Amino acid sequence: MFGSRSHKITIDNELYERLEKAAQVAGHASTEEFIIHVLETTAPASSSADSEEEVRKRLQGLGYLE
Repeated sequence: MFGSRSHKITIDNELYERLEKAAQVAGHASTEEFIIHVLETTAPASSSADSEEEVRKRLQGLGYLE
């Protein structure tokens, strides 16, 4: 990606396995691509961050939280 920086994060094995399966089902070329997609679609787009409750509701609507 143009202008991107490489950062490393640690994801526990069980969660990574779930993300791998979700990436395959969603048709993404890689697990990394899927994770980036999820982060891009759930992270606030503007500099004014949403409230924690708004973020929680959005993640629930996407099925990431119960």
